Amino acid sequence: MTFERVVVIAPTHPSLPGHFPGYPVVPGVVLLDEIMDSLSRMLQEPVYVTELPSVKFLSPLRPGEALTVCLEQEESGQALFRCLLGARLVAQGTVTFTVGQPAKKADR
Repeated sequence: MTFERVVVIAPTHPSLPGHFPGYPVVPGVVLLDEIMDSLSRMLQEPVYVTELPSVKFLSPLRPGEALTVCLEQEESGQALFRCLLGARLVAQGTVTFTVGQPAKKADR
């Protein structure tokens, strides 16, 4: 299953002040939040991340730029993602997740 969604992080987003003065850049955690939201929209259910085995931030995203989040479900509970600004790759990686409810913690 594949899915694409275009998102724009507004210049007024609360994470932007101080990140970085004079040259605002969208923090990676905000991109990851948009990826998880896109994954929930693709599956039409709540998604809970259990692992991020691979994440690479390759190029900065500025507030107000239109980012395309591309998802491809590899197998049950795992998806590949790419974030593109036009043809430029901003981020890519793999996310492991559960659907519907949080994964139970292992007993220690």
